[in-house]
Amino acid sequence: MHALSTSRLPTYSDVLKAAERIDGHAVKTPLIRSDAIDKMTGKTVWFKPECNQKVGAFKYRGAYNRLSVMNAEERAKGVVAYSSGNHAQGVSRSAKELGISATIVMPQCAPKVKIEGVLGDGAEIVFYDKATESREEITAAISAKTGRIIVPSYDDAYIIAGQGTVGLEIAQTDIGFDALITCIGGGGLCAGISLVMDEHSPSTKIYGAEPEHYNDHQMSLASGTREKLSATPPTLCDALATPQPGEMTWQINAKSLSAVFGVSDDACLNAMAIAKRDLGVQLEPGGAVAMASLLEGALSNDAALQTICIILSGGNVDPEVAKRADETLA
Repeated sequence: MHALSTSRLPTYSDVLKAAERIDGHAVKTPLIRSDAIDKMTGKTVWFKPECNQKVGAFKYRGAYNRLSVMNAEERAKGVVAYSSGNHAQGVSRSAKELGISATIVMPQCAPKVKIEGVLGDGAEIVFYDKATESREEITAAISAKTGRIIVPSYDDAYIIAGQGTVGLEIAQTDIGFDALITCIGGGGLCAGISLVMDEHSPSTKIYGAEPEHYNDHQMSLASGTREKLSATPPTLCDALATPQPGEMTWQINAKSLSAVFGVSDDACLNAMAIAKRDLGVQLEPGGAVAMASLLEGALSNDAALQTICIILSGGNVDPEVAKRADETLA
């Protein structure tokens, strides 16, 4: 393994190196906005549409950065990862592009569009039952048996640095943001962005948004320690259904986060519909949480926060869920 992954937290300079590695591979997603949404929220809002990234989510950035630094011996062994979908697709696409064999451990209930994406990139899927089996144990067993390198979805310095390139592109626009809201699952995207904003725009307040029943970051921020959920109920936000903040990511996010907002599935469906209507982008529920939190009034009481950046983190949604979202405006 490379020393960076296991021995220290990533830094801003690691994000710069990641940006060089993914240059020409990842899409630089331009910021978009809407007069209608500005009017709705009373703010000047810019959106970073990572739903338009390769594989439909920001996860490609971290996965490509991680896999691209593997040496010839590691590449020959192949990789294994577990994910409900977006990280799975990021790893499988990066592996395909780099000529590396990939095995992905996915829940049987993963969205069909994400399963098809992984298979389409030539990766092998090992399905498991979320209720009775541990994806961590299955992945560890595959790695032990085959020698495949485990690619974590967030607790890895290369993954965090790769996701941080989202923040780098935002910082390079020269728009002065008072606040930024990002989705938060394991916390890799938030941590990567935090490293960049701390360097370029330390006055920008960073907020997280997570599914209301997966409020582990909200709880952790309140108590000052990494909290773990006791129950993991179903949520449409499959991409964000993590029961505990990452160990590495939390060390960064505990310092950078001003607050974390809990968002309902219904609020996400409504935000998806508004994003499609007013921004022309298709989001998945987990990709809409940051926007949903703003639409629900998360920053309405703070007049000082006028220019806001919202991360639209993913757009891999099954048609029936997209239809449910569209119907919220019918």
